[in-house]
Amino acid sequence: MSETTVVAVRHGETEWNRTSRMQGWAHVSLNERGRGQARRVGTHLASEYDFDRVVSSDIQRVRETTAHIRDAGVAPEPTFDPGWRERGLGRYQGFTREELFARHPEFDYANGFLSLEARPEGGESIVDLRERVLDAFGRLCVDAAGETVLVVTHGGPVQMVYSAVTGTDLLASKTRSLSNCSVTEFRGPTPAEMRVARDNETVVAD
Repeated sequence: MSETTVVAVRHGETEWNRTSRMQGWAHVSLNERGRGQARRVGTHLASEYDFDRVVSSDIQRVRETTAHIRDAGVAPEPTFDPGWRERGLGRYQGFTREELFARHPEFDYANGFLSLEARPEGGESIVDLRERVLDAFGRLCVDAAGETVLVVTHGGPVQMVYSAVTGTDLLASKTRSLSNCSVTEFRGPTPAEMRVARDNETVVAD
């Protein structure tokens, strides 16, 4: 059985990234540095892979990243799938993590697995995020079996797939840090047999 390759790229930098504000579903634009990151990773991807399809989160910062990647030479027209969105943070969107944990300690990762099930008002728990993303990943692996696919998304979804593929503790995976426009590659004949071929690689210098 031929392998499916899923190349996951986190979006480029935004000003909210620079100020450590949690973006969730906020439509925040890339900053100048983020646009440069997206163009450079696009050039790298175009030279390293022959993509059969491109799937993107429909949130603005990812749409912009996808557009720059395609301008750099990645050919397929993107499909925008809300299944690849970042965690919905509801009314806490725009808080720094420190502000959120201070006001609402139930979300603090120091509380262990209880924090994974805490759900912001109008938002999602980490468990909710995992279920949504793994559903999108499973559908993609079936629809694109044997293909090479670029997924442009956010840090949270990449961590959810990483956790599932490696069997890593969900809490440990959620607290890993992914660089903007880093590349993580999953490869295997079926979703259950996927492995990590590249992990959080920063492939271009800022």
